[in-house]
Amino acid sequence: MDEPTSFAQSFFNIALRSPTNLIAQSDTPETAGLFDIILSGGIIGLMILLVLFALSIAAAYLVFDQTMTLRKTEILPDGVSDTVRQALLNARPAEADTACRREPSVLSVVLLSGLSELEFGWHEVEKSVEDSLAEQSARLMRRIEYLSVIGNIAPMVGLLGTVTGMIFAFQQVATTRGAAGAGDLAEGIYQALVTTVGGLVVAIPSLAAYAICRNRVDSLIAQVAYQAQHALTPIKRRPTARTRPANPNPAASPAPRPQGGNPPMPPKT
Repeated sequence: MDEPTSFAQSFFNIALRSPTNLIAQSDTPETAGLFDIILSGGIIGLMILLVLFALSIAAAYLVFDQTMTLRKTEILPDGVSDTVRQALLNARPAEADTACRREPSVLSVVLLSGLSELEFGWHEVEKSVEDSLAEQSARLMRRIEYLSVIGNIAPMVGLLGTVTGMIFAFQQVATTRGAAGAGDLAEGIYQALVTTVGGLVVAIPSLAAYAICRNRVDSLIAQVAYQAQHALTPIKRRPTARTRPANPNPAASPAPRPQGGNPPMPPKT
């Protein structure tokens, strides 16, 4: 066989095989991209994913806010505790008050609360510090609680998308009176599970960030309590200048009874 004939035969064989290859390529399912997966749930699925996206943005903002707020320099400034202690040892409470106001922080608020009860003795100072610590701890935890709320809501929103998607899938089976095959059911459930994945993607990091921030707040508040007690300890050694009145309305108190014997009788008329 000469060379032109061989070339023609090879071209003919390639031409016969080409349609088969094209048909095989057309039968191969295309891989769905991220955008196709997002839109696979329809209008309701898209709305649920938008809600999950908004929750993720809120969780990211809260994590950034707590990262900036729960810094040790913001809660426990260096030198405030030692300055207040030294001022109280030298009997200069005004200097201690000025040092606290110069460095606004959680520790400064707690120390100012204790210094405000200085004239009533250590017992009142200690009680005021405990109340202030509880208030500051609740204030720091208030914003962290939103991370827990997001972590609990996000899976429920995703489950809502799953349930609605399965309802639509089985509605198609009921509409076609069982003519819909397993492929139609699988496609509907696949579309519904996309929202569940989205809910878990939002919930897991939110709950992890909540646990980390909560432990951070507990640790910082414990350090504030220790430094506040260390700074205000010199008040224990000072005598109490005055005591808080037990009855705020002295006019309503009964007249003192004379000492010894019976009370004088009214004169006879």
